[in-house]
Amino acid sequence: MSPNTFGILEKRLFPVSFTVHSIYRVIFKIWREKRLALFLEELKPSRSDILLDVGGYPWVWAAFSQPVKRVDSLNLHPVDWSAANAPDHDIRILVGDGCALTFGDHSYDIAFSNSVIEHVGSLEQQQKFASEIRRVGKSLWVQTPAFECPIEPHYLTPFVHYFPRSTQKALLRWFSVWGWIARPDRETIRNTVDSTRLLKKSEMVRLFPDCEIRTERLLWVLPKSYIAIRKWGADTANLPAPGVKRAGDNPPATTF
Repeated sequence: MSPNTFGILEKRLFPVSFTVHSIYRVIFKIWREKRLALFLEELKPSRSDILLDVGGYPWVWAAFSQPVKRVDSLNLHPVDWSAANAPDHDIRILVGDGCALTFGDHSYDIAFSNSVIEHVGSLEQQQKFASEIRRVGKSLWVQTPAFECPIEPHYLTPFVHYFPRSTQKALLRWFSVWGWIARPDRETIRNTVDSTRLLKKSEMVRLFPDCEIRTERLLWVLPKSYIAIRKWGADTANLPAPGVKRAGDNPPATTF
């Protein structure tokens, strides 16, 4: 079947108005609600807590009753957000790098990240991300899709992430659900593949040695994602923070 034939078929199956986010909204809404319930149950955040969400977006928190005093949403780029969008929430927008956070040790009651660490680049960058978020937060919640899950969640396609990256780049445009719906060009495919690295459970254990690694499962059997959980208490309050960065070493992240 030629690419032209594939193109005609994909336009009939997936009109331009239908995007990959249309699928994400349906599939992940249920998982997001279940995960929030687990977060509340495990970390028991209080209305006095300040939470740092590394790589998250404010509208995710605005969809639920705010469980903490304030949420600081940090990304590499400015996010278009107004407090008027969620007047019952206190959400602050920051710009910064999750691999080089400019906050002091244990300066946040909760450090939170959902499906971000797999996008920071190489294993070395993931190590920096893990070290920084462990350093800055007291309690910790870091979730990431499982490499062991046969369905790659970004491409919505089975087994493709088990191939070498060069093979992934050749397959994704015409042999993945993401490719058919998003219709990415070669540069987008290359950048997406190069910046996505799913983690194995053994790697999560090494990256977060002071955390419990919880496994979310698909159909009660298949690992879907992993969550690194650290509860701040008497047994953790005196732990030295990872790394050597101390408060005041760097200027604060930009606030918008």
